[in-house]
Amino acid sequence: MKAIKDHGIEMIDIRMTDMPGMWQHISYPAQTFSQDSIDEGLGFDGSSIRGFKVINESDMLLVPDPATAFIDPFMGHKTLVMIADVKDPVTKEFYSRDPRGVAKKAEAYLKSTGIGDTAYFGPEAEFFVFDNVQYGTGQHYSSYSVDSAEGHWNTNRNEGPNLGYKIRPKEGYFPCPPNDTLHDLRAEMALTMIQIGLTVECQHHEVATAGQCEIDMKFDALLAMADHQMKYKYVVKNVARKYGKTATFMPKPLYGDNGSGMHCHMSIWKDGKPLFADATGYAGLSQLCKWYIGGLLRHAPALLAFAAPTTNSYRRLVPGYEAPVNLAWSLRNRSAACRIPMYSDSPKAKRVEFRCPDPSCNPYLAFAAMLMAGLDGIRNKIDPGEPVDKNIYDLPPEEAAEIKQVPGSLDAALAALEADHEFLLEGDVFTSDLIQTYIDYKRASEVDPIRLRPHPYEFFLYYDL
Repeated sequence: MKAIKDHGIEMIDIRMTDMPGMWQHISYPAQTFSQDSIDEGLGFDGSSIRGFKVINESDMLLVPDPATAFIDPFMGHKTLVMIADVKDPVTKEFYSRDPRGVAKKAEAYLKSTGIGDTAYFGPEAEFFVFDNVQYGTGQHYSSYSVDSAEGHWNTNRNEGPNLGYKIRPKEGYFPCPPNDTLHDLRAEMALTMIQIGLTVECQHHEVATAGQCEIDMKFDALLAMADHQMKYKYVVKNVARKYGKTATFMPKPLYGDNGSGMHCHMSIWKDGKPLFADATGYAGLSQLCKWYIGGLLRHAPALLAFAAPTTNSYRRLVPGYEAPVNLAWSLRNRSAACRIPMYSDSPKAKRVEFRCPDPSCNPYLAFAAMLMAGLDGIRNKIDPGEPVDKNIYDLPPEEAAEIKQVPGSLDAALAALEADHEFLLEGDVFTSDLIQTYIDYKRASEVDPIRLRPHPYEFFLYYDL
């Protein structure tokens, strides 16, 4: 409250995350905001929030977390933002479908097991920046179009003049300007992230021809990192808009080029010491780490319902684009679901990189689910098998057939979650109600609408039959 006064704050903006993973917000004039607003929470109607309450039990509480506060760099009036937990107004307990509450419970569950006290996450979110996007659908039509000045398809466009510096397909990784036209844009994104309290390590262009970017943050504890990821996406979208561009975390907006992933680096620590390191182990990994990997691989099909949660996610998870489609682990093989980074021999750097997630996920639910899968692997000593350090795409057919692959669709991932979710219920981290609500929502709002609509390419294939 002192900071609100000292900084001349005019508005207080309270944000929560809905089940699919988008921020929702409500704002209060600073004059009407008090200490009670933080201590007792702020009432709101949860019936219109995706995945939340039905209308006959809609009253809920937003309880702001002051540790998440930052001054919004985009609002016209000086605005202080706080992320809130959602609680039941009667019991004052976490609302079971609040994604942030799930992440909090996952951290508490880790401590209760005695295995460790901190789970560190380091996501590497990729995204596209386009100059124009148009899409529409109806009973009798469906279309989309995205465009970028960097796109190789624009080499012959009349740009008055066209200077010719376009990025060829799959050659977008690390080119300098003038081919990379988005350096200053990413720099402003990174510096704005730093301004609101995030720690940025680097920024660069990514592989795809048209505007694919990556900005990496330093790892942090699970809940804090999920909060950071929400702030990250907010900054990316709003800086892009400031430049007259549009940013998307949709995993596969371009056919025939690389999609956007969100590789997640994970490790568990206890009393300030890393638990995934053992100098005598393979690649310097501890047995605990290998069991954690075993849990990720065992439960990966179910995990992807949260970590690759859109129908579009499975346009990315196909062979041939460094896509992590193989349920194996490896030191360097980027087509494996789990990779062991070898940039440093320091015990503090020992971690597992789970490469299947993409940035369309709700980070609170995805990170919590990954941790629960890893802990299940440790608790049940799940063997991940031998590492696959060969190029999986070059394996003989008989060897390749022995390696399982990720689900081929969101529908298959949801079915896997339906069949395999007991590990998520430990410690009441996830509830059966949340899981079933999530599955029902995804099927009704995403899987069925896609399944029932003709695809434009079907006209190319079948119209003249």
